[in-house]
Amino acid sequence: MTSLPVRNSTAQWRATDLAHHLHPFTDTKALAKEGGSRIIVKAEGAWLEDSEGQRILDAMAGLWCVNVGFGRKELAEAAYRQMLELPYYNTFFKTATPPSIELSEKLAALTPADLRHVFFASSGSEANDTIVRMVRHYWNLEGKPGKKTFISRHEAYHGSTMAAASLGGMSAMHGQADLPLPGFVHVMAPHWYDHGGDLDPEDFGRAAAKAVEDKILELGADQVAAFIGEPIMGAGGVLVPPDSYWPEIQRICRAHDVLLIADEVICGFGRLGHWFGSDLYGIEPDIMPMAKGLTSGYLPLSAVLVGDRVAGTLIDEGGEFYHGFTYSGHPVACAVALENIRILEDEKLIERVREDTGPYLQQTLRAALEGHPLVGEVRGIGLIGAIELVEDRATRKHFEPVGRVGGICREHCFANNLIMRAVRDAMVFSPPLTLSHEEIDELVKRARHCIDLTAKDLGVL
Repeated sequence: MTSLPVRNSTAQWRATDLAHHLHPFTDTKALAKEGGSRIIVKAEGAWLEDSEGQRILDAMAGLWCVNVGFGRKELAEAAYRQMLELPYYNTFFKTATPPSIELSEKLAALTPADLRHVFFASSGSEANDTIVRMVRHYWNLEGKPGKKTFISRHEAYHGSTMAAASLGGMSAMHGQADLPLPGFVHVMAPHWYDHGGDLDPEDFGRAAAKAVEDKILELGADQVAAFIGEPIMGAGGVLVPPDSYWPEIQRICRAHDVLLIADEVICGFGRLGHWFGSDLYGIEPDIMPMAKGLTSGYLPLSAVLVGDRVAGTLIDEGGEFYHGFTYSGHPVACAVALENIRILEDEKLIERVREDTGPYLQQTLRAALEGHPLVGEVRGIGLIGAIELVEDRATRKHFEPVGRVGGICREHCFANNLIMRAVRDAMVFSPPLTLSHEEIDELVKRARHCIDLTAKDLGVL
């Protein structure tokens, strides 16, 4: 057997990467023309280091997930201890492991309402696929087999598998795979800046919620299984709903006997200064998927928290649930999740985001960009937010084609060692919860600089 050659140069890594690695959400042909990938080799706190020694401020916490920051030895040690004791066993066939049991108990204690039962998977996509199976099985058991349709929002992101992408409302994803599958429909997102028109935000929030009720009435409540939404829509552009939105959504779902699913994959584990976005908005969901911050991204793990109403029927009437994954409740991932939660609790990171760093970031960024000719809106809560780049601030008019200006700004961020993501023409951020005031100041300074460079490119500054 021939051993693989050692590759220790950026050029070698890039060439091999282009030769063999198909990246997610990447135009591989365009990547090759640009010279290949940036190779990340180290990370500590909120900072990355690439193979050429550049230090990069990661204002996205990986993919919205490294909540306790990079380089936490406690998490590596928790994985090491569990690997020595029991590196793997499945949770099929009347079997469990101590970490999966203990994490189930902990999550039931942390989550709102009566979410007392946990189903484990490995990603947010798998969690949301699981929900589709679970909800349809539930309504069949309840003698209402017509209730099959899921209502979501345009621009929502709930994962990348066939069912999860169908739950999502991203047309580009749908177009590549003949999606959505039957039984998935989408309504207006609660995005006041784009869709609010002359309505004040609270009136618009009620109007956006009414779009859900209108769809239920159009389809017939006897055909609608569930409504799914993130408390704050993350990959859709950090869309913060008006305060009037979620109470009305909850009322509508209860009135029409539609299950309410709060997708906490991004919002969960302190991102908004609360354990979950549902805590902030007073949502009492029937089902709650979570992932990302559950392990701070150190290992793949997701969970579906199921309330008593659904779980009771599944347990009492459902018999064997023909669904699961090889890595459901993986003992090493669960051990890391338990340690990750301990860090969040012991270091009071969630309280810190709510009372200190979250308000400081939001206020500092708004002050730095106030009156900027390219910035229409700065929105966010806690350590998540977005900067909306527009052609005309007074009329909320976007540049054409949508996405071009966001792409320009993203490249300036990349060149200036700041990781922010462009969603259409919104620059979004979601840094580690460990961020200091000094690092927030640096993030804001770099963001302002990159937006200034973008404005100069467009001739507006």
